[in-house]
Amino acid sequence: MTDNPVFCALDTQDPARASLLSESLSPHIGGIKIGMEFFYAAGLAGYQGLAATGLPIFLDLKLHDIPNTVAAAVAALCPLQPAILNVHAGGGLAMMRAASKAAKDTAEDNGLTAPLMIAVTVLTSLEDDNLNQIGVSATPRDQVLRLADLAQQADMGGVVCSAHEVEALRNRCGPDFKIIVPGIRPTGHATDDQKRIMTPEAALEAGADILVIGRAITQAPDPVQAAFDISTSLQNSKS
Repeated sequence: MTDNPVFCALDTQDPARASLLSESLSPHIGGIKIGMEFFYAAGLAGYQGLAATGLPIFLDLKLHDIPNTVAAAVAALCPLQPAILNVHAGGGLAMMRAASKAAKDTAEDNGLTAPLMIAVTVLTSLEDDNLNQIGVSATPRDQVLRLADLAQQADMGGVVCSAHEVEALRNRCGPDFKIIVPGIRPTGHATDDQKRIMTPEAALEAGADILVIGRAITQAPDPVQAAFDISTSLQNSKS
């Protein structure tokens, strides 16, 4: 991990564009996020190409299945040496425990560094009505806190949540529990399909550890300048 909290989401199917972005942005970001779109399209070769940049990688595949299947998937992914790997907290306590154990056991057996295992709580595209539609009567905040409690019990290293739950999570789970926040939009940027959003400065002030920023950088007229501006703004807000 680096001191820069910004991980740029490379949500593209094009390995060449992803490589160009990661190389050009590297002075101004702390890592890159590779999600399902890129990993399914570009596969192992595409992943290894981005890993060659040396930037920490958040492999955002949101694993969600029965405990044995998820544990096997984690064991298969650990040799790729992602800095961060995630599962869906909705898979339950046993599934998360199996994932955490698989990461540690695989790393130990192969002389590797285990990835930071984190759990996705409530997607930032969901609000109260969306949760109600799938049978969850809790508010997004209450559901996030409930799932974060389970994740911590399961020995996960942190969670993914919206910036609106960060302060409550930090108070509840302590200073060492990592909080990764997508749905980050600098002032003046479109919200797109995200609903529970926040500016980078406000999210960091609330207690977030890692800020996942995608379209505000990658779809900017000048992605390098956009990343530089965000990094500078965060440095200034700290000082």
